[in-house]
Amino acid sequence: MSDSIDLPDHQMLALPYAALNALRAALLRDAGATAASDLQAAGYAGGDALFASFNAWLRAHGEPVAEALGLAAFERVATAFFRAAGWGSIEISTLRDLVATLDSPDWGEADPAAASDHPGCHLTTGIFADFFGRLAGYPVAVLEVECRSAGDRRCRFLVGNADVMNALYDRMERGAPYDAAVAAMA
Repeated sequence: MSDSIDLPDHQMLALPYAALNALRAALLRDAGATAASDLQAAGYAGGDALFASFNAWLRAHGEPVAEALGLAAFERVATAFFRAAGWGSIEISTLRDLVATLDSPDWGEADPAAASDHPGCHLTTGIFADFFGRLAGYPVAVLEVECRSAGDRRCRFLVGNADVMNALYDRMERGAPYDAAVAAMA
């Protein structure tokens, strides 16, 4: 598979990591608590175009549309696509067959120098919510629970239906680690 994407043909542009990191830092500084939801909304708004780009990229590489791929094939081509687009690689799994996990040791939105107290890939959570919702055929919610911006070795996103994710978030708000919260719900 080619390791490049014709960005203009895919309605995308290249953006230096430093620019994205500076934008996120400015939003967090100036908008405070609303910055995360603003970035998520922006990511969600771009999910449709990214999903269309992914399917066009798949066709150009002789692959079936995303919805027709098995998990192993999807993981292989999704990693190739996201890496070619500059985002990074992903590994897909599940926790207790309740939520999907998307793990990345090199996710592009993360800024290991940020030394953040919380996960910070807010744009990605919005993008993934739209992207994987289109793949699933129903709305999904995404929660980042580990982040290289917060000193973790990887970024980990949990993906599930809104009811499950809201219940999971509520348990985590009460202090449960995400893996224990998932186990308690399984």
